[in-house]
Amino acid sequence: MTWRATVLTLFPEMFPGPLGLSLAGKALANGIWALDPVNIRDFATDTHRSVDDAPFGGGAGMVMRPDVVDRALAPQADGRPLIFLTPRGRPLTQQDASRFAAGPGLVLLCGRYEGVDQRVVEARGMEELSIGDYVLSGGELAALVVLDAAVRLLPGVMGAAASAAEESFAGHLLEYPHYTRPADWQGRRVPEVLLSGHHEAVAEWRRRAAEQVTRARRPDLWRRYADLHPAPVASPPDAP
Repeated sequence: MTWRATVLTLFPEMFPGPLGLSLAGKALANGIWALDPVNIRDFATDTHRSVDDAPFGGGAGMVMRPDVVDRALAPQADGRPLIFLTPRGRPLTQQDASRFAAGPGLVLLCGRYEGVDQRVVEARGMEELSIGDYVLSGGELAALVVLDAAVRLLPGVMGAAASAAEESFAGHLLEYPHYTRPADWQGRRVPEVLLSGHHEAVAEWRRRAAEQVTRARRPDLWRRYADLHPAPVASPPDAP
């Protein structure tokens, strides 16, 4: 069955955007997944197609109305996860991407203005997700990020299945650094072990390099990894 994504937005012309290119674009053209942008404004009932109103309690900006948003959501309530993209949501993780890819698809709600009336989010039991601690003009770019993270994990999208298993965040580690030719560039040599042809030694170096970069850059991930591996090995001296 085709993995199906529905995006509720005020700007359906933003899709597929970059998802129409590269691996995701090829998979879309080949029917591995399907994308259905839905214009929320089509569910407004007044002559001006209004989707927002002033917030109760005062304040700047406008808020997207629950009745209009709910009418847009209703036809999509088919068992797929309902995701609301918002800066106040839980941070998106690689585990989320894997979970989404393993299911039938996603329904993504893209907020605009000051946000969406919280009552419709709660009434529909929506999962609130964020892609980072910053504010965008709307949820569309966040929706593209979520879809790209999930779609690339669908069977048949990536050429090498092993790639996903070795990427950053697999096993609570950032990915090890990569090198290619020339072996000596501007006086910087590739670590000798990577030129040795010794597969076990290469695998060990990569694991230790991943440990080092995770410990230095993401203490939160390192703590999770250390909890699962009580005695992580020391990192190699030539790892960046």
